[in-house]
Amino acid sequence: MVKHQPLQVYERQLCLSCLTGIYGCRWKRYQRSHDDTTKWECLWTVILFGTFSLLLVWFYFWWEAHNDYNEFNWFLYNRSGEWSDGTVPILATTAAGLTYIAFLVILALCHIAVGQQLNLHWLHKVPVSFFTATGPFLHIGALAALTALAWLVAGQVARAEKTRFQIIVLLIYLAVLLSLYLTPLSISSPCIMERDSLKARPVVIGHQGAPMLAPENTLLSFRRALQMNVSGLQAEVAISLDGVPFLMRDRTLRRTTDVSRVFPERQYEDASFFNWTDLRSLNAGLWFLKDDPYWVVQYMSERERWMVGNQTVCSLEQMLQLAARTNLSALFTLRRPPPDHPHHLDWVNLTLATVLHSGIAQNLVRWSEDWDREQVRLEAPGFQQISTKKQPLETLHKKGISKLLLRYNQATARDVTYAAGNVSMTLYTVNEPWLYSLLWCSGVQSVSSEAPQLLKKVLSPLWLMSPDEYCLIWVATDLISFALVLGIFIFQKWRMSGMRSYNPEQIMLSAAVRRSSRDVNIMKEKLIFSGKSLFFQFCLYAGLCACLHCIFVPLRLHDS
Repeated sequence: MVKHQPLQVYERQLCLSCLTGIYGCRWKRYQRSHDDTTKWECLWTVILFGTFSLLLVWFYFWWEAHNDYNEFNWFLYNRSGEWSDGTVPILATTAAGLTYIAFLVILALCHIAVGQQLNLHWLHKVPVSFFTATGPFLHIGALAALTALAWLVAGQVARAEKTRFQIIVLLIYLAVLLSLYLTPLSISSPCIMERDSLKARPVVIGHQGAPMLAPENTLLSFRRALQMNVSGLQAEVAISLDGVPFLMRDRTLRRTTDVSRVFPERQYEDASFFNWTDLRSLNAGLWFLKDDPYWVVQYMSERERWMVGNQTVCSLEQMLQLAARTNLSALFTLRRPPPDHPHHLDWVNLTLATVLHSGIAQNLVRWSEDWDREQVRLEAPGFQQISTKKQPLETLHKKGISKLLLRYNQATARDVTYAAGNVSMTLYTVNEPWLYSLLWCSGVQSVSSEAPQLLKKVLSPLWLMSPDEYCLIWVATDLISFALVLGIFIFQKWRMSGMRSYNPEQIMLSAAVRRSSRDVNIMKEKLIFSGKSLFFQFCLYAGLCACLHCIFVPLRLHDS
């Protein structure tokens, strides 16, 4: 009589059930498979990994674009007429999507690692097909990710039975890896230089004062900028109905004043059609306390909030007088009044008269308007002439222009060489320390910033390394990665070769010749639990399906 071992409860494999259940809604054992993934599911896996890469780049782009958040919000305001922080929903949506897609990528990699068939559920395929973006990757991060991916690639190559498949996978992986190894040949950075070649720290000009600490274009904002050790003040100038130059960035007064309360019927009018008396009656600080655009109001004292809440529209003369008392330069751009404005033709003369009447030294004034520039040079020869457009060096010298005012993304490394021709350069708007450091290494002389309180803390470039140090890091990173990849492939080859030498079917057949029938029966029963025979697995599932029980998901099988 043969005595058999009693059948045992299946190993529950909770992790595997959750893995296949969340990814493909295959919670039951009979739904899982070790068969090769279908071509359709392979395509979806490629789409999943591509979507993750693009979302990662999109998130990185918006994270690094923090310097231009204010410009982006102002652009939205000009289009919609309502001020709001449009970057918050973009970042929140991108972060949520990236987290979701990254979770699916991890599940897919786990499927590959345990040899399970990939079968992405259709509920996941809908959002995966929605996310798209483009951009570059960071070299070291991509190299680290690809090195870690060597474990899965080596496992697939060692496990595959078709030689052609092994060669294709291996060639693709090695091609991508080699391209990453050679990527630094095409990477250049101004901060890769000898420390002795580093030029003087760029001076900082307070654009609209310090608008992250106080309402923009107000006297309080300019005073806050002075506390941040700026070298100059910058603002946008409009002309009132009665010919008074005043500071206002927007076309209307809705965003930065309480015009909707004082003059509700005129809130959509151009700011230039208000006379100076009406402009002085508006409050230019309450909006800052209400909207808190930079999340700083909660850190203000009661006295600071009172000062912010009592700010009024600032005139150009007030800003110039403040700059004159502190011996700082004054840079302003003019906005021409509309055609039906009474000062549409003499707006330059009005501004020039205001500047000369303010008492500021002429050498502290940076004049940027091209209209009637020759007449301005005759009446105020001491003004520093500045251009907002890139022009040939000969043309700049002919017009008496000694400075350029450009957006930071419009200037190239070649433009910085204007300094050799006695033409300095000011770039705007630079708010982030990393961008300030990059421009510092590039040799830029001055920057215009809305966050002088941040740039004040940058006493040296955030990172600076010599070409030899960069080459050492590059070579060391590539060698470490190559050694790890080679070691992983060798280990996976050895591991898989050991697993192939163990064939349960061969062991069972050979044991039938040398062993008793009792040992053979016991070995057959163990073969069922080992999961190596699909036929015996199917018989066991058929016998136990009546006892299948689930509380949340069908994970538990009872004894038969």
